[in-house]
Amino acid sequence: MTELPSEPSTSTVVVTGATGRLGGRVARRLAQRGVAQRLLVRDLDRAPDLPGATAVRGGFRDHDAVVRGIGGAKTVFMVSASESADRLDQHKAFVDSVAAAGVEHLVYVSFFGAAPYATFTLARDHFHTEEHIRTSGMAYTFLRDNMYAEFVPLLAGADGVIRGPAGQGRAAFVSQEDIADAAVAVLTRPGDHAGAVYDLTGPESLTLDDAAGIASEVLGRSVTYRPETVEEAYASRASYGAPPWQLDAWVSTYTAIAAGQLDGVSDAVPFLTGHPATPLADAIRASAS
Repeated sequence: MTELPSEPSTSTVVVTGATGRLGGRVARRLAQRGVAQRLLVRDLDRAPDLPGATAVRGGFRDHDAVVRGIGGAKTVFMVSASESADRLDQHKAFVDSVAAAGVEHLVYVSFFGAAPYATFTLARDHFHTEEHIRTSGMAYTFLRDNMYAEFVPLLAGADGVIRGPAGQGRAAFVSQEDIADAAVAVLTRPGDHAGAVYDLTGPESLTLDDAAGIASEVLGRSVTYRPETVEEAYASRASYGAPPWQLDAWVSTYTAIAAGQLDGVSDAVPFLTGHPATPLADAIRASAS
């Protein structure tokens, strides 16, 4: 990787997902840097009030609203839509609207190991979104995040047990703070990252046994991992009444780990941010506080 130049871009950036965890982090960092931005949100009342930021209304399927709201902007930060059966269709519609608005560069938050036949079913949606962006004519950068480190404690049930068919596979859990730092580095110098695909990971790959032990130590309560078979995983989640695609996504989160598809540490976070990737313990500690 080459050294980054020192002069940032001063053009307006559009941020989606600013009412959520990741988009909100990115928007706050851009505001702290004095970057002019538009926050594309479905509900204007929920948009964060940040200096230099203007909230505009528009959902991923609202073609006219998106084109009107982001017209004149050069760079868009696209956080993937909420999980749903039609998420890929939403993504494609939004990409088409962004291209129609004349945007030059789209920065998309994808997933580690995105591929057409990925074990994790939602990673397939990310792959096809990437492919649609590639054919849009816009410059692009893909940030392929590993599993969020902050979510590890949330994998455990009320009894403190993480259940799933992950075996002794490993994942390189990445902090949302690191992802936001990496995204801002790209958004402030988009031209230097055109066509780049970055795997964003933590500093080490861990089994769920490892992760549970770290969570226990940090949180001061018992968190353990209990492997399930695939059949047990579907049965244990059936009571939630979720549709089949959602059950597949939940279970394949773990089978993707078992298949080794979330294993592997990259240098993208330190390269983009200038600081080491955050260890799982520190990410959990910061989230808990």
